[in-house]
Amino acid sequence: MQVLVTGSNGFIGKNLLERLSRVEGIEVDTFDKDDSVDTLASKVAKADFIFHLAGVNRPENPEEFYEGNRDLTQKLVEAAKQSGRKIPILMSSSTQVERDNDYGKSKLGGEAALEAYAKESGSTVYIYRLPNVFGKWSRPNYNTVIATWCHNSTHDLPIQINDESVELDLVYIDDVVEHFVRHLDENGKEGVVYGEVSPVYRKTLGEIHNLLVSFKESRKSLIVPRVGRGFERALYATYLSFLPTDRFSYELKGYEDERGTFYEFVKTLDSGQFSISTTAPGITRGNHYHNSKNEKFLVIKGEASIKHRQIHGDDVVEYKVSDKKMEVVEMIPGYTHDITNTGDSEMVLLLWANEALDRDNPDTYFLKV
Repeated sequence: MQVLVTGSNGFIGKNLLERLSRVEGIEVDTFDKDDSVDTLASKVAKADFIFHLAGVNRPENPEEFYEGNRDLTQKLVEAAKQSGRKIPILMSSSTQVERDNDYGKSKLGGEAALEAYAKESGSTVYIYRLPNVFGKWSRPNYNTVIATWCHNSTHDLPIQINDESVELDLVYIDDVVEHFVRHLDENGKEGVVYGEVSPVYRKTLGEIHNLLVSFKESRKSLIVPRVGRGFERALYATYLSFLPTDRFSYELKGYEDERGTFYEFVKTLDSGQFSISTTAPGITRGNHYHNSKNEKFLVIKGEASIKHRQIHGDDVVEYKVSDKKMEVVEMIPGYTHDITNTGDSEMVLLLWANEALDRDNPDTYFLKV
């Protein structure tokens, strides 16, 4: 299957090409603004499906809206007609077609050309009137406010907000291209299909800004916002994609003494924190208990003895662990516990606690095992 992607070097185009690279049985050709329009007809003639993403968003002259959106679409349609084949075409349009501006009018003109093509040829045309699209590889000061704000935040530039209550309808780039590629497997459809991408996130500028601030501050506070699903997941991925290459890493501040080191690594909002410690040979840490706090210990380098004793009893429970077996040991509330490096080299321990450390109220009480 021969697939043509116009606007292949743009934001949506780059992401679509990545998605198409994982589809078996297709060959992809591209057309971009650097290509001569004279090559368009020959590319269209070979295509079995066309993703028409090329367009103009922010020209210096309003006439360029019509040249890059309406007129280019008309040339694409003429090339499809000349091929004598029914070539399905998917166009990325915009919700701006509902507004009285040059961008919206030019996109609406492109839609009209495709609608006429579908009626005349009997081919299928898919039109997606997209709201604001955000995600990796978008351009600041061009595609969306999210792209601009992610760029500014990661480059320590100011973010300007005139009205935090303004709402935006947003779709994530991964959802967009996933909806697009589904049409490659459709057969037998005719006419114009208006596609919709879901989910659509409606967010205020204030909500977006507050999340971006929390992303940036997380490197110092170590508190990671809820970024595992939905809009927060998508925005966090977008934010990270704007980090300069010399800012992929950040240094942790820890504690060091004759016993070893201790570093807090990640703190969550409601599911505790992760830490890492090193312990010198023969050194024992702990000898304390918690009333409600609980922990999980995992020795990832070296070997150790972990002991527990119920604070009202005398029986000692011992677990001998090492990096030879990935074994998690629970620290139980009401049990005093310790851990001793029983090896000849440094022992490295990964720890999880169900709550972030509160140094004023640590729920930690000294008692020897």
